[in-house]
Amino acid sequence: MNPEARLFTVHGRVQGVWFRDSTRREAERLAITGYAINLPDGNVEILAWGKPESLRELEAWLQQGPPLARVSKVESRTEAGRKPPAAGFRIG
Repeated sequence: MNPEARLFTVHGRVQGVWFRDSTRREAERLAITGYAINLPDGNVEILAWGKPESLRELEAWLQQGPPLARVSKVESRTEAGRKPPAAGFRIG
């Protein structure tokens, strides 16, 4: 299957609880590239680029997040035409 890009927005208590770094570790485990950033509204945005099955696994993980997180909702959409990042998964 061809790699694709997905944009996730994670809502809830997701800032200040190691969510981005935990997401980076999970993405690296799944061979996903992209980024995770805090948004001004308190949510976290994740752009993930990888195999569809790996993206589904990441999305399932995002529903829970790290132990201190309290996820209330995960929004997801395909980002057609997005170019993959050069390498790795960064947090910002």
